[in-house]
Amino acid sequence: MESSTQDSPLNPNVFTFDSVHPVYAMAFSPSAAAAGSPRLALGSFIEELSNRVDVVSFDEDTLAFRPDPALSFDHSYPPTKLMFNPFPLSPLLASASDSLRLYSLGPESADLRSVLDNSKSSGYCAPLTSFDWNDVEPRRIGTSSIDTTCTIWDVERCVIETQLIAHDKEVYDIAWGEAGVFASVSADGSVRIFDLRDKEHSTIVYESPLPDTPLLRLAWNKVDRCYMAATMMDSNRVVVLDIRSPAAPVAELQRHRASVNAIAWAPQAARHICSAGDDGQALIWELPAAAAAVTGSSAAATTVAPEGIDPMLVYTAGAEINQLQWSAAYPDWVGIAFANKVQLLRV
Repeated sequence: MESSTQDSPLNPNVFTFDSVHPVYAMAFSPSAAAAGSPRLALGSFIEELSNRVDVVSFDEDTLAFRPDPALSFDHSYPPTKLMFNPFPLSPLLASASDSLRLYSLGPESADLRSVLDNSKSSGYCAPLTSFDWNDVEPRRIGTSSIDTTCTIWDVERCVIETQLIAHDKEVYDIAWGEAGVFASVSADGSVRIFDLRDKEHSTIVYESPLPDTPLLRLAWNKVDRCYMAATMMDSNRVVVLDIRSPAAPVAELQRHRASVNAIAWAPQAARHICSAGDDGQALIWELPAAAAAVTGSSAAATTVAPEGIDPMLVYTAGAEINQLQWSAAYPDWVGIAFANKVQLLRV
């Protein structure tokens, strides 16, 4: 697949970066690289201890990717997630695998700043499935683990703020909604919301309609925080939830032809969401106003009709898409990863 510059509104501009490794974890930097270019961190997926994180930027003038070898580094195990500090003035990159690691990215080097793990001894540490960096309280990172826990770290002091047994089974994803409110999804098939002011209780806002069907991914809408989306294992559906009326989804997006692997809300538009999956498609949806009511409205959102809605944009990659990110700094760009390729889609 080669870079292209398609002008049709149904086909975004597409630009391809070929990595020497299979790519899974991917993150957009909230700050620009040189010349105002989008910058990404890419994590390899090699089934052994030795892996890599590479930093590349995309030059919008030359329409070419530019790797930055000085900021690339070795990584223990494949990172399950990468994420930059949401505040651009602090050039930190976090990764999750066997531990949570923080790297300081300088102009000419990437330095490991801290390794945070919650093992009670020097022995086994349960792998981290995901994490999220709080965009309201940047000192907080929440991690999820296969040991059923969610851990909230104070990364400025490198200490655990709190650790919760969040679910009955493995926790697969976590997302912040507010400074002290986060949600998680699990192999137990539930979406649960936690408030750090009341750590003894959680609210179940959704349960999988099929018994013992794990929920794998969770995305909280940053523009309208009443809404979140989740995906199920081996399912082609994206479930959109309104936390004000948790009895049933307000929409189910069902146009993928195979399992959905990743979801991302548009960073500056409350009603747009992107999904990608094993069918090699990245779909951008516009939720109807009925399913994305204005925050603060006293009326509960209504459910989309059973026949569902169609995506407003369809992109076909030609291979199973494993990862998807929507740039907050450059909202016209969506990044997808499949095999050893990363593509930027201008949307």
